[in-house]
Amino acid sequence: MKKVVLRIISVVFRAVGVVMEGALAFFFILFIFVLANVRIAPPHVPELTIGQRKKIGPNHYVLGNNSLRKNEAGIWEMYLEGDAYERGMIYGELAKELVQQQEDIFVAQINQFVPSGVWQQFLKLFIGFFNSDLPNYIPLENQQEIYGISQVFSDNYDYIAPKYTRILNYHAAHDIGHALNDYSMVGCTSFSVKGSKTTSGEMIIGRNFDFYVGDDFAKEKLIVFVNPKKGHSFASYSWAGFTGVASGLNDQGLSVTINASKSDLPTGSRMPISLLAREILQYAGNIKEAVAIAKKRQTFVSETLMIGSAADGKTILIEKSPTKFGVYDSKQDVVVCSNHYQSETFKNDPVNLSNQQNSDSPYRYKRVKQLIAAIPTFNLETTVNVLRDQYSESGDTLGMGNPRAVNQLIAHHSVVILPQQKRLYISTTDYQLGAFFGYDLNETFTQRKGVRVDRIAQSDFVTTQAYANFKEFKQMKQQLHQYLMFDAPISWSEAKTKQFIGLNGKSYFTYEMLGKYYRKKGNTARAATYFGEALNNHPASPQVAKELIKWKKECLTKTN
Repeated sequence: MKKVVLRIISVVFRAVGVVMEGALAFFFILFIFVLANVRIAPPHVPELTIGQRKKIGPNHYVLGNNSLRKNEAGIWEMYLEGDAYERGMIYGELAKELVQQQEDIFVAQINQFVPSGVWQQFLKLFIGFFNSDLPNYIPLENQQEIYGISQVFSDNYDYIAPKYTRILNYHAAHDIGHALNDYSMVGCTSFSVKGSKTTSGEMIIGRNFDFYVGDDFAKEKLIVFVNPKKGHSFASYSWAGFTGVASGLNDQGLSVTINASKSDLPTGSRMPISLLAREILQYAGNIKEAVAIAKKRQTFVSETLMIGSAADGKTILIEKSPTKFGVYDSKQDVVVCSNHYQSETFKNDPVNLSNQQNSDSPYRYKRVKQLIAAIPTFNLETTVNVLRDQYSESGDTLGMGNPRAVNQLIAHHSVVILPQQKRLYISTTDYQLGAFFGYDLNETFTQRKGVRVDRIAQSDFVTTQAYANFKEFKQMKQQLHQYLMFDAPISWSEAKTKQFIGLNGKSYFTYEMLGKYYRKKGNTARAATYFGEALNNHPASPQVAKELIKWKKECLTKTN
């Protein structure tokens, strides 16, 4: 029943014209909103008093051995130690403004994306019950840590759900948004090189986390260095209030990054993939241990976990769906991962085959393979250059922001990992275009604070007119987006259309947006022309191309 309902909701929102880049953000916020009908009991925790943080400078706080500070690039660095509940309470005390600010952003988008009382009640009715049994799939340690953080949540949003219920479900929102979102705007790309392909012979792992739920969401990033009483110390890069792992490295030189794959709709609660990644990072020291942990957990959706292991001297892919499990080992010096599966388990899987035939995943996979083949040996700079690449296999421009590109200009963050050196490099500003800061985990956990080493310079593209154009393009695109999704008033002249094209005229998305705009305005002849132009400018995927053809035909039919 749940599966049928979620399929209906997914289809309905595609039918009402959810614009592609906004689709993931929409479903992410949607899921947060519908928690109002869910009440989850907090876990049992010990009696504990942690005291109050001390401010020792601008944007710099300490509590015992724990600390939080903002570095010169605007990235927050947190050091955290202790038992689960203790860690959670200290996390919340140190970062309470950040945690509350992140929820403010969520709720502001709720009011934008779901303004209708009728829709709100409909969605509460059908989705609100989905995660009522979520704690059954989350280890007690994670629940206790999350409960500790939840105590600094704002009282202002208790009308949505109790604090613990809200934060626990926020950890599952990525999975639900992924499952509901047929547009798959979670097109992460990662790769690993070693041996003959690196200057040192050691592994280098690069990854883009293309998870976009709005610019405000990505403003305050946080790298947390966790020194737990149980398991391995580790570093994880994401946002405040999130205890799962999207990209991380532990003190054993084991790294975990996650890449979404095409998934069937889930039928009920399971372990959020980010918490599985967290468990692996905290409790696995090698590939065998990582695989064992992944095998025993049931998850919401289909996902690939790229595991780099200093102990094993190689990188493998753990591929999971709600019903299947596979491991891919290239047995070579190169491993590439986009958003489709490669193991024998999924070789003939219908969902995986359809994903490869219809999505943008194969384009990025082939482009990374091509770039790796063209680079004799990799170092930090060449690894980041691949992560920043915006071109097609033939070297043609894809415009700016095309999901076919390795660099889609939407990344929440990008990282480079050196497992054998236990070093983690994180992007700072402007997606993956800004400088990368490197952290030495050995020194970090010895000194109980983030210890930086070298850095990777920002891309020259940041200072170009093309990038300035892209930022202006995004602002204009948002105007169209607001009109198409929410009927927001818009003043769009002929001059604006020419300006919009001039800012990003090689992108199919520019013309797709204009086609939708003129179709909604009733000018079907012009809409058909722009849909045709979109088809001529490298559509993101075969599925997108099919939709453009359909819209063009419909407009031509109405015109004639």
